[in-house]
Order: sequence, then C-alpha cells, then structure tokens
Amino acid sequence: MNYKKVFSVIGMMLMSLSALLLLPIIVAIIYRETTLWQFVIVAASSFVVGGLMTVFFRTKNQTIYAKEGFAITALSWLVLSAVGALPFYITGEIPSYIDALFETVSGFTTTGASIVTEVMAMSRSCLFWRSFTHWVGGMGVLVFVMAIIPNLSDRSIHLMRAEMPGPIVGKLVPKAKDTAKILYIIYIVITAVEVVFLLAGGMPLFDSLVHSFGTAGTGGFGIKADSIGGYSPYIQWVITIFMFLFGINFNLYYLILIKKFKSVFKSSELWCYVAIVAASTAAITANIFKMCNGFGEAFRLASFQVSSIITTTGYVTTDFNLWPTLSKAILLILMFIGGCAGSTAGGLKVSRVMILGKAIGKEIRQMLRPRSVNTVKFEGKQIEDSTLRNCTTYFSLYMLCFVVLFLLLCAIETYDFETNFTAVSACFNNVGPGFGAVGPTSNFDGYSDVSTLALTFAMLLGRLEIFPLIITLSPSTWTKK
Repeated sequence: MNYKKVFSVIGMMLMSLSALLLLPIIVAIIYRETTLWQFVIVAASSFVVGGLMTVFFRTKNQTIYAKEGFAITALSWLVLSAVGALPFYITGEIPSYIDALFETVSGFTTTGASIVTEVMAMSRSCLFWRSFTHWVGGMGVLVFVMAIIPNLSDRSIHLMRAEMPGPIVGKLVPKAKDTAKILYIIYIVITAVEVVFLLAGGMPLFDSLVHSFGTAGTGGFGIKADSIGGYSPYIQWVITIFMFLFGINFNLYYLILIKKFKSVFKSSELWCYVAIVAASTAAITANIFKMCNGFGEAFRLASFQVSSIITTTGYVTTDFNLWPTLSKAILLILMFIGGCAGSTAGGLKVSRVMILGKAIGKEIRQMLRPRSVNTVKFEGKQIEDSTLRNCTTYFSLYMLCFVVLFLLLCAIETYDFETNFTAVSACFNNVGPGFGAVGPTSNFDGYSDVSTLALTFAMLLGRLEIFPLIITLSPSTWTKK
C-alpha cells in the first residue's frame, strides 16, 4: 500500500474542497448573509490542512494500483462529507452534526434524501452549497480532481473504476486524465444548456442554477417545500427531459461528439433504458388518468416521476404516495433498476440488470444442453467471465447489505414496513424520497441518530457500489504488502 500517495491525494481533495466552497462564499456576499464567515472558516481550514497533508505525505512514487484506488476513493468521500457538513452545522441551520452529515452525504452521493423540515428558511448560501454537492458528486469528486490536478499518474484510471458507477469502466482516450476532462466538459455543457432553458421559462437565475445542479447530478434537493410542483408545466418538462438525458451513459455523448452515431444507436443499454422509461410512463399514465385533469396532466406527472425515480434524482411534482398501488410498485422497481452505467444515476444500473439477465439465460441454456458452448454478449462484445463474476458478486453483496440495513432499521424504529423498506431503498439506491413517512411530502427527520447514521452509510455504499468501502474497511488492505 502506497500510504503516502493515499493521504497526499486526500490532502489534494481537501484543497479542492476549499476551492469549491468559494462559490457559496460568493453567494453569501451577493445576498449579504451572515453565513459568509462560517464558510470562509471552513474553506480556509480545509485549505491549510489539505496543504499540510500534501507536503507531509509528498512522495516520488506516484503509482496508484487498484488497492490504493479503492482506499483513496472511500476515504476521500468520507473526509469530504465530514468536512462538507461543517458549514451546515456551524451556521446552526442544521443544529445536529449527525443530521448535517446525513444531508451532506445525501448531497455528495446525489441521493436527495433530506432531514430539513423548513427548507425555505435556509440561507441562500447553504441552499446553494446543498445543491452544489449534487453537481460535484454526480460525476464524481475524484474524477473532478483528476481533471484539474496535473501530477496524477495515468494509473489513476483505478480511481475512476473505483468511483464511477457500473460494471465496466474504461477510458474514452488513452490517458485517464484526458478522459476525466472530456467527461467534465460534457457535464458542464449539458448543465449550462439546462440553465438556459430554465431561464427561458421564467425561472430566476438562483433557482435555475440549483435545480440544474440537482438534475445534472441526479440528486434532487429542492429549495421549495413542494419541490418542483410549484413551477410551470414548461419548467417541469425541461427538468423531465434533462433528468432523462443525465441518466444516459456519458460515453454515448462522447461518441456523438466524434460523430460515431451508429455506435450510439447500436447501444443495447440505451434502448433498454428508453423502453423501460416508455413502458413505465405509459402504464402509470393509464393508471392515474382518472385522478388527473385529462391525459396531458397524467402524462406530464407520470413522465416526470418516472424520469425522476429511474435516474434516482428524486424531484417530485405531486404526492405519489396517493397514487394507486400499481403506480407505486412500478416506481419502487425503478428505484432498484436505476439509470445507465457511466451516468450520474444510482441504482443497480440498466447494464448490470441486462448482464444478470443474460447470465441467467446462459445458465438455463447450459442446463438444457450441458455440452453446448454458451457465451454472454453485451453491446456486441463477448463478456469476460471476470465481468460476469463481478456482476453476480456485486448483486449478492447488494442484496445482503440491503437486508442487513433493513433489519437494522426495523429493530430500532417503530415505523411501518413500507416506510422502513422504502427508506433503505431510497438511500441505498441514492433516490431520495420513499413511501409512507418518508414520502415525497415528508423527510427523514423522524429517524433516530443511530438510524440516521445507518442510512448515511447506506447512501455511501450505494454511491460507491459497495466494494471501495468494504475493501478500505478490511484490515488486510492496510496490513498486507
């Protein structure tokens, strides 16, 4: 284990965090808020501590192997969340540090689950920071650092593989650093386009920025009590479309840029994603039609909520707790499926679900014809056995972690089955709202500190896809050479 390199990168992360905190500082200055000095203190402290770490742990060995990649990823997310929660706590806008940590982890992991009961009472600077954590965490905090820091070796692809969601992560171009830059350029451009469309619909600049951050990161922190429900149908449609777009693998946008349109249209994951969204929207539209004022409203509400849940954004325009059981069941299934691999969405990912389905089909064919040679293909290529094992292992761990977290919540809390089940589902899949007492018009404020910490851990497990945290917490990672 290259200890010095691990803690050196964490120092870089803290210095980067101090730079990110400049934006809410600017917001505090513009709106003349007293929260300015709390943000300045946290930013300055983060910069000093990070700078000292980079100097103290300086090393000539810049190599990052898989073990270092997992450790850096997990520790960076833990440290950034712990420090990023300080502005909420120091300003007193979230009096409990555990609650502030939950809110910050929910932001960075793009979950959108909240413990804030009076969101409209928060300062503009805290609201901005709260939503901006979505944008930073959406593409990945380490991918951001890779894009801006010059002295990371090209083995930093291990950082991307540890942080980026999905069963397969590769480089768009030969250098991992250049891949990170391309991803962030695409990310910034699409975010900026959404801001323009929202401004065109009459949404104020501040609202346009924070909602674009939430959409881009597929996070879903709102700044109003009714989330997006109070905005015009035009605004709702813009956010619906961009939520859908941010749930698509960003590699496909790169292929569009280099004019490889055939490769885009041949993507089986893309077409599966589109089919799931279309079928779910149609089913829910028909199911809630009688509850709405005509087909137009039913279709708009269904489209918005399907895009919001499958991309694990979590914005809402209506209380879907009141929808028929079929509609709620569809939304619950979408929570688990999630968006495409390589997107900012959470959940299992469409590609992983497809690969698992193909693997099951292979085993059935093998049972029927034991002597036949069966292979699994995905996106026109044969999938390696290591990738299949990774998917099946991940799914097994995923279910095990889910069951443990759910049982823990049921043992501690007195909430009903629906509330606890969907609370774990929403946090573990980085969705945000659940059903019951954690539905779209409620929040997670009612949970005890122990449950809040458990759900915080669930969000990190879901966003980092289990392995980085488990490997980092394993003693063998730090003791074996």
